[in-house]
Amino acid sequence: MGYRRPGVLASAIHFCDDFLMISLLSKWPLVRQIRQRKDGTGLESMSDKTRAMHARIDDAQVARSICPYCGVGCGQLIYHKNAKLISIEGDPESPISQGNLCPKGAASYQLLTHSRRETKVKYRAPRANEWTEMPLERAMDLVAERVWESRKRTFARQIEGATINHTTAICHLGGATLDNEENYLIKKLFTGGLGMVCVSNQARI
Repeated sequence: MGYRRPGVLASAIHFCDDFLMISLLSKWPLVRQIRQRKDGTGLESMSDKTRAMHARIDDAQVARSICPYCGVGCGQLIYHKNAKLISIEGDPESPISQGNLCPKGAASYQLLTHSRRETKVKYRAPRANEWTEMPLERAMDLVAERVWESRKRTFARQIEGATINHTTAICHLGGATLDNEENYLIKKLFTGGLGMVCVSNQARI
């Protein structure tokens, strides 16, 4: 075996330890902030871990929508990826809300994705004390049948010799997400078609 000087080996080990320590310290955001004389609000405050992080809406598609809760009509951005909802945020380009959402609007994502959200039609028959599940198609047919039955039962063609052709037994309240074209069709169908007198919208109320 060749002769190896202990002092040289110890110095080499000490040098490697110092180099490793300096390398680790140089990655520390605080040291980088001091060396670069920065205020810690830019890239110098990021570690390797935070640099590798990305927002959950990255690479997601976005669709513009309107919050359905009240008549204000705040804009929302609906982020989705692979037919799955990713996030719902305020739309900064909305002239109404400018990116702001109330607590209910901001919680839209949780309300849509919560495990206890009802996804089936619930029906409670007259004088029943329990709810039963009903297919959506049957529920829509039931609503249509009852609207038509109420119209037939309460439709007045004339009052005191004057032709009126209306019913006051049915009313319609439109939602905040309806646009002008939809409201126009609703007005035509429910007043001209069914003879409903009370037709209003949530935005007006």
